[in-house]
Amino acid sequence: MKLTLSWLKDHLETDADLSTICERLTMIGLEVEDVDDRASLKPFTIARVIEAGRHPDADKLQVLKVDAGQGEPLQVVCGAPNARAGLVGVLARPGSYIPGLDTTIGKGNIRGVESFGMMCSERELELSDEHEGIIDLPEDAPVGQIYAEWAGLADPVIEINLTPNRPDCTGVSGIARDLAASGLGTLKTPPVPSIVGEGACPTGLTIEASDLCPGFALRLVRGVRNGRSPDWMQRRLNAIGLRPINALVDITNYVTFDRGRPLHVFDAAKVKGDLTIRRAKDGETVEALDEWTYELNDGICVIADQNGVESIAGVMGGEASGCDETTTDVLIESALWDPANIARTGRDLGIITDARYRFERGVDPTFMEPGLDLATQFVTDICGGTPSEKIIAGYEEPERRQIAFPPSEVKRLTGIDISKDESLFILSRLGFDRMDDGDGTARISVPNWRPDIDGKADLVEEVIRIHGVDEIEPAPLPAHGAVGGPILTPLQNRTRAAKRALAARGMMEAVTWSFIPADHAKLFGGGDQRLKLANPIAADMSDMRPSLLPGLLAAAGRNAKRGYGDVALFEVSGTYEDDTLKGQRRVAGGVRTGSAHMDGFGRHWSGALAPVGVFDAKSDALAVLEAIGAPVDKLMIMQGAPDWYHPGRSGTLRLGPKTVLASFGEFHPRVLDALDVSGPVCGFEVFVDALPAPKKKATRTKPKLELSPFQAVSRDFAFIVDKTVPAGEIVKATAAADRGLISDVRVFDVFEGASLGEDKKSIAVAVTIQPLQRTLTDEDFETLSSTIIANVAKQTGGILRG
Repeated sequence: MKLTLSWLKDHLETDADLSTICERLTMIGLEVEDVDDRASLKPFTIARVIEAGRHPDADKLQVLKVDAGQGEPLQVVCGAPNARAGLVGVLARPGSYIPGLDTTIGKGNIRGVESFGMMCSERELELSDEHEGIIDLPEDAPVGQIYAEWAGLADPVIEINLTPNRPDCTGVSGIARDLAASGLGTLKTPPVPSIVGEGACPTGLTIEASDLCPGFALRLVRGVRNGRSPDWMQRRLNAIGLRPINALVDITNYVTFDRGRPLHVFDAAKVKGDLTIRRAKDGETVEALDEWTYELNDGICVIADQNGVESIAGVMGGEASGCDETTTDVLIESALWDPANIARTGRDLGIITDARYRFERGVDPTFMEPGLDLATQFVTDICGGTPSEKIIAGYEEPERRQIAFPPSEVKRLTGIDISKDESLFILSRLGFDRMDDGDGTARISVPNWRPDIDGKADLVEEVIRIHGVDEIEPAPLPAHGAVGGPILTPLQNRTRAAKRALAARGMMEAVTWSFIPADHAKLFGGGDQRLKLANPIAADMSDMRPSLLPGLLAAAGRNAKRGYGDVALFEVSGTYEDDTLKGQRRVAGGVRTGSAHMDGFGRHWSGALAPVGVFDAKSDALAVLEAIGAPVDKLMIMQGAPDWYHPGRSGTLRLGPKTVLASFGEFHPRVLDALDVSGPVCGFEVFVDALPAPKKKATRTKPKLELSPFQAVSRDFAFIVDKTVPAGEIVKATAAADRGLISDVRVFDVFEGASLGEDKKSIAVAVTIQPLQRTLTDEDFETLSSTIIANVAKQTGGILRG
């Protein structure tokens, strides 16, 4: 939001200087982002051309003698067609910076003739686009005076970084109201006169989309002369970065910034029939004022006549009914629009305008009709004409929100003791009304221009920002003798541990979008309507992600297309199963591509490294589980990985048969093709929040288990089982034979052959037997062996291989 100092003082009577005003704006929450004190225009002075003669070596150049108001006349070479003796213009001396040319001029020599300055055009001073000739001032302009001061251009421009919750300050009058409330002057915004008009407006009005347009005001002004807007208006619009177009358009822009009330004007001669506010039809198009043609849909509100769409409601007008120098009858519109619909329309069409900026934040509904009257007054004063009566459709006076406000809340929430009278006085200066008072609680009526005020805490914020946030005295946090508890939650600690573990394994952390395309979501178990976004920021970000893997695979694919085929990426973040809080999960996921193993990437002197595979993903998953405190030695490796993994090269890690802590594997070729990623690629996901919370430590220290003094013994067993039996089942059945003696079971060989029979395989395991109390006898070993063989036969159907 930009404004000039003089513009502000149209609404605020104050003697404060620029620095004081800027400091106060920041203190009351309207942060000043930039101040342009117009110093770039100070070097330019008013000068008179005494003589003008043709350049001896250039037909299009003239040699001027210029009176700069001090000392001897200066010689200036000029090529402007309007340069002549007697002309009063603007002179730039050597050493002056020309903003329109982005250069600093010096003493020049142009085709053998010295030039001691430059006569400037408006474009060279960035006053307008006019550059056909140099600036031509009235004859009585004071020679030697600084041009910017004489022309009123030395008006500082203030830019405020306005937060979205302050729509009331999208107009200069609202900013002045806040400054006046802070004690920096007196508010003097002139009241808007009610203009009755003569005769009925001939253009009818129908609101079909009342949910998108809660109010519409319209009137006709006949017999206008649409020329240039006044110089003072053009200077202010130029100062804030708006290009003056013509009087009618400039008036609507001026009211938009002056009062925060966007308006629109139609050339009445170009409007056929009555106006209808309706939803657009799918495929309907309109050529807007920016000369682009937009395709509309039924979610967009439009203003239409018998010719079709004339304006994209609340966003941008149409070129077909725009006002130009031939306009004699003008329709002025002041309307209310649904903020959410305006924001969605602007995003869908990619249009950013000053009107959209205000309507999507919410404008003051009670200023709809006064805004029409204010625009009418400007039009009749500047362009002449006779206004008709107003048409007001669909509008209902909104009820003001009532909030119970105990003034003691100010002390409780801020620590500053502000009296009840001062608190209520501050609120009254901001436009809040005090309705009644009982039991120490005031009932505050919220003005309609403050849609952001919803409760008593908001009222406290208003009081403290006007009273002065700098009045809050710094105080140290109270010390206490108790031992501090943990700062981070168990889930936060696990998240940090998982990141450290994966980074230590040579993986790079990535941060991907939480939104993914619908077809990607379906590949990874999503596509549920509950994960659809109501207002996606882009068409390819329509769903909340059910998994981290789509984003990581897409990132790996982008790296591969840029020549980085061997990457290892990880992310620890949230995934979503549904639209409830319980449906959010904390997951650590990662992918490896090409030959991005933990111990080396890419080419090697001994030859090409083997491609990544399922065991790389399994190792990553186990490293994360170990880092977050999972009992890795008790985990079960089972089938049942999701469909996006290769069915024969994937698995799950479980704590018990039902609690899945991780899934891992090589990705299915179908998934890689859909994501346009080349293999080989493996990945994993560890469900950090699925690990049960650690038990509280016992108050008494348990004795540590001592090392056994007896020698461990290793025995090998080979079992013939069906090909479909996982090796993990053999390990599980073997370990269950005697958990007190068996300390480890490892698979060391898998064999398939015709000698074993059709659809059979041999799995050999090494069993480590660790006695704890005595040396085992041969009978003990035989008994244990028999138990192992019986367990495997019972649970897997396996028989001991002879």
